[in-house]
Amino acid sequence: MIDSAEITGLVLAGGRGSRMGGVDKGLQNFNGMPLALHTLMRLQMQTGHMMINANRNLAAYESFGTPVWPDVLADYPGPLAGFLTGLERCETPYMVTVPCDTPLFPLDMVARLADALEREDAEIAMAAGRDGAPPAAVRTQPVFCLLRVTLLESLVRFTHGGGRKIDAWTAQHKTVVVPFDGPHDDARAFFNANTLAELHSLEKS
Repeated sequence: MIDSAEITGLVLAGGRGSRMGGVDKGLQNFNGMPLALHTLMRLQMQTGHMMINANRNLAAYESFGTPVWPDVLADYPGPLAGFLTGLERCETPYMVTVPCDTPLFPLDMVARLADALEREDAEIAMAAGRDGAPPAAVRTQPVFCLLRVTLLESLVRFTHGGGRKIDAWTAQHKTVVVPFDGPHDDARAFFNANTLAELHSLEKS
């Protein structure tokens, strides 16, 4: 059994926020606190250690009391840059990633991903769930990933070769997909807020 102390959580807050008008998504207000801080606290309950990947307003993120690391790749190349940054800094055998704009992700997510990773002897466990109100289809959510830190070398090769797509990289490794679509799972758990209006609608849920 994988202990939560062996897992470092990484909040991905390094994007441009272009669909939100260029604002720093992670610092937008959600239920009275910055969105990334809400995400951090929700993930902190499920892991032993925490980090944040951010590329702007670093002092604001550092005020949350958690190490903050900018992308090691230039020009906002996407979530894999955050994965790479986290894996390079991770000091535990496992790392789990969560984007800052999906504040309702399951409170038992890490435990379920860890169970599946161990059961299937996989290298990556990836969540699958609805990313909108029913009857939205259940689809993989590749930015909700539990990774073995031994994948660092593979990701360095992939990104330095110009690779940017998560699916293209995870397809190279044994991946188990974990569905979160049971009767007790929140249908909006993986809904990500791309606009301020969507974010405010999630506050009321």
